[in-house]
Amino acid sequence: MRTEPRAEQIRPLVRRVLRRLGARIIRPADVAETILIDAGRAMARSFRADGYLAMWLLDIGLVQFYNAEGDMLLAINLLESLSEQRMAA
Repeated sequence: MRTEPRAEQIRPLVRRVLRRLGARIIRPADVAETILIDAGRAMARSFRADGYLAMWLLDIGLVQFYNAEGDMLLAINLLESLSEQRMAA
């Protein structure tokens, strides 16, 4: 059974990774979040902080992290990460 990650599960992960990559994030409000909607359906969420971008592609469960120049620095497969966490619990 595939369980989709929820935004409240992903936001702390995104903030942690952005900080590790070098973004200066003091409080959650330092990360701007937008939702891409196509034909009434949410397709992606983006998170921007201090010149960095994280893009969560909802359909495939992937979060990609970019620097200010647009270089992809990291990609995390949420579906694999969450299923591993559930199995460990």
